[in-house]
Amino acid sequence: MKDIGVSVEHVGIPALERDFALDVFNRLHVMEMKPAFEEATAGRRDDELYKMAKTMLSLPDTSMTDYIDAEKAAEHIRDGYADYFSRYDALITHVLPIPAHKHGVEEFVIDGKTVDATYLQGATVPLNVTGLPGVSMRFGTSSEGMPINVQIVGAWQAESTILHVASLLESISPVRGLYPDL
Repeated sequence: MKDIGVSVEHVGIPALERDFALDVFNRLHVMEMKPAFEEATAGRRDDELYKMAKTMLSLPDTSMTDYIDAEKAAEHIRDGYADYFSRYDALITHVLPIPAHKHGVEEFVIDGKTVDATYLQGATVPLNVTGLPGVSMRFGTSSEGMPINVQIVGAWQAESTILHVASLLESISPVRGLYPDL
């Protein structure tokens, strides 16, 4: 990006270090979504349910106190992004902390630690919590031939900015001419 005249800096968003967005998301959405999951899965056997549904249904109900605390944490995360976007036009992050993987894998070893597949949502869940616009695109290929994606995030209502950044990335992407075999 620097080669095409774009200013690039490695930065952090302290609010994401303070409040783990995946935990905030879970606390908010258990209260908001669990009743709908219970209704949609009523009468189904456990082996018929996708892991996300099983996880949602297994979590304890969120108390009103925990829900309010989660809303406050979500607001801190939104404030952290607002601060970031007061200085920068876009944020480019990974989509996953590893290259894409085959469907159905439930655990991964990352930095020597075994983690559940839900851990992989760490870069995308903050957008769900904050309502920020984002776009992901392939930007590379792993040694196993799997896609490596990046995510471009912009300020609220800045879709044109992230689409512009995505077009710049696409122009320099090492996989820009790669298409699936039909």
